Amino acid sequence: MITPNGENEFLYELHVEIEEELIIAEAGHPDEEVWQPVTEWLYDPTDVEREKIALRGLRDAVKVLEDGSRPPSPTP
Repeated sequence: MITPNGENEFLYELHVEIEEELIIAEAGHPDEEVWQPVTEWLYDPTDVEREKIALRGLRDAVKVLEDGSRPPSPTP
């Protein structure tokens, strides 16, 4: 991760927020909930996994933008 410098400050802050959300999501233990009756679940473990996957995708996209390496534009 690079340090902020004017132009990339927004991306840096976004990256930090995504990392924090990912840490929170990974700190939970949805696999422990599976053994309880569905009516006692606080959240669906599948939804937690989807959220983690989405956060990782966002994090990777922000890294690409921070690095300035964008895929070439398609030619019409």
